[in-house]
Amino acid sequence: MPQETIPRRRRRRAGPPAGDARRHPLENAFTVTGFVLGMCALVFGFIPATHFLGALAALLGLPTALYAQLISATTGERFANVIAMIAAFVGGAMALRHGGFSL
Repeated sequence: MPQETIPRRRRRRAGPPAGDARRHPLENAFTVTGFVLGMCALVFGFIPATHFLGALAALLGLPTALYAQLISATTGERFANVIAMIAAFVGGAMALRHGGFSL
């Protein structure tokens, strides 16, 4: 019995794992801005002497991350936005605990 070659299906090459291989400059700018503000709020919120800066960063970072989540186009952006939102919320809560907007 001669061996027959079985045609194999070729797998399609996938694009980037969490994206659509397109550029999203506006979405990325909001994501990075929200992430940086969220991390600043988290760091400043845990330091009692910098509670005002932490509260201010949280006040700016949380809405920025929420809007970035609203317009996000890829899974990676959404992942970073959720981390930014949580960081801004926790940092803001700690900043309010240490004195909030009082100078």
